[in-house]
Amino acid sequence: MATLAMHLILCSSTSSSPSQRRRRPLPPGAGGSDKSPPQQQQPAPQSATRRLAVAASTALAATAALAARRPAAPPPAMAAEAAFVPAPTPPGAVPRWGTKSYVRERFFEKELTAEEAAARIRQTAEGMRTLRPMLETMSWKYVLFYVRLKSKYLDRDLTTAMAGVPATRRADYVRVANELVDNMTEFDRFVRTPKVYESYLFYEKTLESLDDVAEFLA
Repeated sequence: MATLAMHLILCSSTSSSPSQRRRRPLPPGAGGSDKSPPQQQQPAPQSATRRLAVAASTALAATAALAARRPAAPPPAMAAEAAFVPAPTPPGAVPRWGTKSYVRERFFEKELTAEEAAARIRQTAEGMRTLRPMLETMSWKYVLFYVRLKSKYLDRDLTTAMAGVPATRRADYVRVANELVDNMTEFDRFVRTPKVYESYLFYEKTLESLDDVAEFLA
């Protein structure tokens, strides 16, 4: 349709012939006679050609607007990923909590049990160990994002997992859990500054505190 509209515009712009051009009247006395030449008839306005050109321009603009509004087809990889339906988690298996599921888990899903909270704390300990290459390359923004996300999980999981700790060991568990929260807070502060030595120091302390908490939940 766009090609047809461009063809109509080009044809309308080149359709005027020399006979349709407007002639200038000769001045009095020209041509060896004192009589003025008869008044030449004005050509009729080319209304049909102009309407055709306007219609072609409108059709071209409408075609461009529709092409801009039409969504592009997704790549095959993205289409396959969107059509993929994850299999349900088998009973007894621990789900993998990711970054994109935080809002859903925080506001729309039921509370975790003590066993599930303990499993997520152990997964947090595994994930924190993967931050070492980011610290070595000083990717502070990504480290800070990950630490704050895990802190949001830990605030709830430490309290929920305490129900699975024996009553005689809960005092020690609270002490170790508070040390973990303090170390992660200091780690967050030094990464945000950033300070390299202090960040490494409290990163190691955070890993030790996570291991101590995991021993209570084993």
